Amino acid sequence: MSSTLPERLLPTLQSDDVIALASGQEVAVRLYGRKKTGEASPLVVHFHGGAFISGDLDNGCTVAHLFEAVGARVVSVAYPLAPEHPFPQPLEIGYGVLQWAFKHRTRLAGKGAQVYLAGEEAGGNLAAGVCMMARDQRHPPLAGQILLSPMLDPCVGTPSLRAATGSATDCKWAQGWLQFLRSACDAVHPYAVPSTAQRLAGLPPTLMLVGLNDPMRDEALAYAGRLEAAGLSVTRHVFDKAQQWPDALLTPDPRPCPCAQEVQEQFQQFFAATRCRPPDLIS
Repeated sequence: MSSTLPERLLPTLQSDDVIALASGQEVAVRLYGRKKTGEASPLVVHFHGGAFISGDLDNGCTVAHLFEAVGARVVSVAYPLAPEHPFPQPLEIGYGVLQWAFKHRTRLAGKGAQVYLAGEEAGGNLAAGVCMMARDQRHPPLAGQILLSPMLDPCVGTPSLRAATGSATDCKWAQGWLQFLRSACDAVHPYAVPSTAQRLAGLPPTLMLVGLNDPMRDEALAYAGRLEAAGLSVTRHVFDKAQQWPDALLTPDPRPCPCAQEVQEQFQQFFAATRCRPPDLIS
């Protein structure tokens, strides 16, 4: 299959297809939104959640639709799941889709479209890891990363997560990490666990969104704090009325997700704040 963007993807608000990466691999994606005549839209490469071991494009539709609602074009990725496809395979696929999206950014979102990475729960981890890959490869340039309740701590022992799981000795997040990481070496690799990376310089601006009673709250805010301490631009927001995050973000449901209006406002503000970047970032 050709890696050229099929014309039939352009007229619809949502469409599924399979794209060919530079590596020769084929990946299913779902595109949201529509290219606007004469203007550029934010182009978001998006990763759904599911604790690395479950989930599909349908589970990513809630967050993808929120991006679409504020005018972004979204490429949602059906990345391979553990345990059949542990680290680094999901990230390699994700980076390949990012390269593909950047190559086709003008046709997808207009001339000068800026590219973002985004994800919720395990998808937030993948977005953060792919962001580091792009920095280290010096391509493609990114305008920002948007992380919603990202799953970042393989120790699975933060106070917010313990509060959510109670006295349980196991949980889906612990199982997900066990299946995603093949060895102790993987557990200290910055692409697998971005929150423990020793080098944070050079990463783009970050938008970090969590719920007040979110199991992922503490690990997400700790990572935001590390990024800030490294001198990077970070915007964080805690939704005090978000119920059952991150699970509510992963449910294919036609009803608006919790705090939908607030989430969209955060997206809009972040896109506006990162719109004027140096010319080399949008070349």
